[in-house]
Amino acid sequence: MLLAPIPENEHSRLETLRGLRILDTMSEERFDRITRLARRLFSVSISVVNLIDSDRQWFKSVQGIDVCETSRDISFCGHAINQPKIMIVPDALNDPRFADNPLVLAAPNIRFYAGFPLTMPNGMRVGTLCIIDDKPKEFSLEDEQALEDLGRLVEGELLSIQQNTLDALTAISNRRGFELLAEKTLANTDRLGLNTNLIFFDLDYFKEINDKFGHEEGDIALKCFAELLINCFRESDVIARFAGDEFVVLLSQSQSEQISVDSLLQRFSDLVKQHNQQNGKSYALAYSQGVVSRHAKQDMDLCEYLALADQAMFIEKAKHHKSD
Repeated sequence: MLLAPIPENEHSRLETLRGLRILDTMSEERFDRITRLARRLFSVSISVVNLIDSDRQWFKSVQGIDVCETSRDISFCGHAINQPKIMIVPDALNDPRFADNPLVLAAPNIRFYAGFPLTMPNGMRVGTLCIIDDKPKEFSLEDEQALEDLGRLVEGELLSIQQNTLDALTAISNRRGFELLAEKTLANTDRLGLNTNLIFFDLDYFKEINDKFGHEEGDIALKCFAELLINCFRESDVIARFAGDEFVVLLSQSQSEQISVDSLLQRFSDLVKQHNQQNGKSYALAYSQGVVSRHAKQDMDLCEYLALADQAMFIEKAKHHKSD
């Protein structure tokens, strides 16, 4: 058996997938109707909208089998995301990649597989629309076109999700995406008895960058700032472009994590300084920040949390302008 290979762009691919905030969410009719149609159209026993996470394949929609995920290393779809077109396996027993695969030798006894790689606008393949049967099958060019048409419908739904919760310019969460993730994070940290910290960032002199160098350069500055935030903070932190030149980061730490907020902010400051020294621009990125802490189960909702962090940021911004 050949284990599913890891794509060269795996880090960016996972960032794109996780940016959708769709893993481990409830089933949705818009995806279920496509898998139902695929199962009927191709007369197969199983059809799946499948998303490839770091160590598993997770099923957003599945027909014909009562599981929600399987291991990535034995998955057929882990192979399919490594190619731009539909991957077809007419008979898995005759394919050296899969002949001794546990999914072939035992339930669901895969013989036939066809998977269309679901590709986002940035070129990252996040999963597949796949069809599976326990009998060998031939797959015609007409069949391939029909599966691709259904796969494009799935891509359209994923793009809709991305546009609703991601900022189009920086590709990090937008305000709506942040609020959804932050509410979920606060509920989880309250349940676990963990404290959180909210950092509100505002780019200083952003209007001057736009006025002097143009809005295109202003967009570049915003994208650079977002990238610096991603490089500094962790995958588990919620990072978003909140509005205009405002960004927010929600930090939650387990009891075993001893990294202080001050050390993280110093690390971010160092990254920004390094960027300014190396980017060759006629301007430097500068920012003000406000930090607020929230204890587990504290009587403070997300709206109040944001307002306090915003207020703390404006206090610091006023100090900056006074010193200027």
